[in-house]
Amino acid sequence: MAGAQSKYGGAKVRFPPPLIFLALVAGGVVVQRSIWPIAIHLGLWSRIVGGAIALAGLTMVIAARLWFKRSGQNPVPWTPSPQLLVDGVYRLTRNPMYVGLTLFQLGLGAALDNLWIAALAPIGLAVVHFIAVRPEEAYLTERFGQSYLRYKAAVRRYL
Repeated sequence: MAGAQSKYGGAKVRFPPPLIFLALVAGGVVVQRSIWPIAIHLGLWSRIVGGAIALAGLTMVIAARLWFKRSGQNPVPWTPSPQLLVDGVYRLTRNPMYVGLTLFQLGLGAALDNLWIAALAPIGLAVVHFIAVRPEEAYLTERFGQSYLRYKAAVRRYL
């Protein structure tokens, strides 16, 4: 399979996905401060709603990491997966860490009144889709076969 590294390795992911989101947050700060400032201008509501969205995203990331820890697995995508995670937050989405990071970035942008940070969040998810999600799906299909295909048919990729 083109996206799978091997039966013994993990997915063919070459770059840590969280760094994509971190780079785009930093890019949003740079653009806001030095190139083209665009604020969201919802006052206190931006901070409240943005904070709630960021907290929901962070909660999703933590919940996903806890499922990895409980199963004795490493969440780093290029490491082997000894078992398929399908419980907890993985019943809602096949990619809770990436959804969580996207929500966190959206919320952070709103809370900081920085439209650039928020607007770059979907771009981050799109980049991660191609550099991580697609290779992970290929690897999991190769590794778990019909079990993963049934899970894939039952649970959405994102939300």
